[in-house]
Amino acid sequence: MENKSIGEKIRTLLAVKNITNEELSERSGLSADQIELVLNGCDCPSLSPLIKIARGLGVRLGTFLDDNEQLGPVVFSSEEHEVSTVNSHLTTANANLNFMPMAGNKAGRHMEPFVIDISPAKNYEISGSSHEGEEFIYVLSGKVRIVYGKETYTLHVGESIYYDSIIEHKVSVDSEEPARILAVVYTPL
Repeated sequence: MENKSIGEKIRTLLAVKNITNEELSERSGLSADQIELVLNGCDCPSLSPLIKIARGLGVRLGTFLDDNEQLGPVVFSSEEHEVSTVNSHLTTANANLNFMPMAGNKAGRHMEPFVIDISPAKNYEISGSSHEGEEFIYVLSGKVRIVYGKETYTLHVGESIYYDSIIEHKVSVDSEEPARILAVVYTPL
């Protein structure tokens, strides 16, 4: 696919697969309003709805984030990539997360690696996420709080966590200082 917004890529897939917005809503478990918001220009909604839409369309999450596909290895340089602010469909929840996809042009991948900068959520709500798959988080700088189900974990530089992402989870900083993490998300097709 050429360089398009996420909404445009989803519209193209809907047309190619002959799936209506209503069918996608049923398949993904998202409301018709949420689907419309993504289709109408929400450049980078939160990962949880994107994963549900990908499952509903029978594609991998990376399909929405790819610009060019390469069959061989992909070398990543943070200086050559833009950061995307991720937020919720209907609120400013999680607007404190800035994602930098690290393998956007790798064809056929099953994992989504990101460097994520997390700001203190002074004016933002931290909302939970739940989706199929697994996540791995490694703290590069700062102190990170992970709420996983009913448990809370505080991670420092050099520490990591690996969890099933079907359990509701929230990622935020555990201080007034920003943090940076390496996150790898795996979602089965």
